[in-house]
Amino acid sequence: MSVFPQVLHTVLDTTDVRGLAEFYRHLLGLQYRPGDEPPVGEGMPDDVDWLVLTDGQGNRKLAFQHVDHLKRTTWPAPDVPMQMHLDLTVPDRETLDHHHSRALALGAELRFDRTDHLDEPLYVYADPAGHPFCIFVA
Repeated sequence: MSVFPQVLHTVLDTTDVRGLAEFYRHLLGLQYRPGDEPPVGEGMPDDVDWLVLTDGQGNRKLAFQHVDHLKRTTWPAPDVPMQMHLDLTVPDRETLDHHHSRALALGAELRFDRTDHLDEPLYVYADPAGHPFCIFVA
């Protein structure tokens, strides 16, 4: 049989499902899967434990799953390793600078700055839940 499993989406654990989904929705310009949108109306409960973000064609990109506790990575210190991270690319330095400002404004924490590298300038961040991700010029 020549049919291989396909990646549906990457799932990130978080103690705040809606908060982390909103972070990546804004950072990456994604949208909620139909039915996963925030509740409309004041006082509406939003105690979701699973959400999915899609691209403009409806392809699943990221999902978020509730956990009670999540130990943040301490990278670059070795105490708690990255375990996994997202690599996000941009076409040029100007776009990198733009998205660096956006990431910080959305709540990312800068963990490493290698923008002085001529061939592949990059930033490494922690998202609001502590998951590392990189934005770099590819």
